[in-house]
Amino acid sequence: MSNVASASRPNPAAGVAEPVLTEQEKTHSAGLMRVNHVGEVCAQALYAAQSAFAKTPLTREQFQKAGEEEVDHLAWTADRLQELGSRTSLLNPLWYAGSFALGTVAAKLGDPVSLGFVVETERQVEAHLDRHLEELPANDLRSRAIVTQMRDDEVAHAEAAADLGAAELPLPVKKVMQAMAKVMTTAAYRI
Repeated sequence: MSNVASASRPNPAAGVAEPVLTEQEKTHSAGLMRVNHVGEVCAQALYAAQSAFAKTPLTREQFQKAGEEEVDHLAWTADRLQELGSRTSLLNPLWYAGSFALGTVAAKLGDPVSLGFVVETERQVEAHLDRHLEELPANDLRSRAIVTQMRDDEVAHAEAAADLGAAELPLPVKKVMQAMAKVMTTAAYRI
């Protein structure tokens, strides 16, 4: 899947020199970027399902626009993994299928709930990307440039969904989403 994604925007790491990383730093950067790539696989599925089942054209358009930006993230993270001599997750088909199912359920509950799901997802992704910026090797400026742009885009996606009338999700739903994200990130780091 990731090997066919083409970015419509320039890679934020373009023009940033490849750092000299120890093998341990390279492995850690690759693990974090694999997790980020899996997040983009999930985003593709979520936005595809939510767009397909959106109730209004305005909501559908927002999901499609955000999905297009997520393709950039998918391509950038795949490129970075290749540069680091690593690979994407072997579980990508599973991540995609599960996320498509979640996106379908959210969309079937109506646009406000579906938009609320986006807001909460993107807030959790923002926090996750902030942690990655703390954990990435200080001199891995290529990975940092990509993660920074991704974080900025995710914040914008959450704001756009909120502006369209997102419903606040109940706390138990948010907690389940956090637990599912923890399983995904733990597995994707290595597999």
